[in-house]
Amino acid sequence: MRIGELSRRTETSPRLLRYYEEQGLIVASRCANGYRDYDEAYVDRVLQIRGLLAAGLPTRIIKQILPCLNGPRAIHFDNPTPEMLATLEQERDRMTARIGCLQRNRDAVAEYVAAVRRQQAG
Repeated sequence: MRIGELSRRTETSPRLLRYYEEQGLIVASRCANGYRDYDEAYVDRVLQIRGLLAAGLPTRIIKQILPCLNGPRAIHFDNPTPEMLATLEQERDRMTARIGCLQRNRDAVAEYVAAVRRQQAG
């Protein structure tokens, strides 16, 4: 599929897809006319990348673990190095801290909305 279709199906801008390609996160073959051509599997791969980026992982770590991603939510390592495990543990801990912060912010916004609604109703 061409970059436009991959962009539409993943809701990812073509510019961002080209960036993923520059970072070595995805690879496009080229048609005779020079257009990028992406395999169907890249729909899930781009969604994985976006999810990992949204979770706070930097592209350098995503690039390291992408070869181990066998499905949308599965990570498999044959022989993980101690360094890779330590890096993943650090990232996991960072994500856990971010989740806590997001939950506190969500609760504060919910309390504010509820207070405004009560005030408007009263």
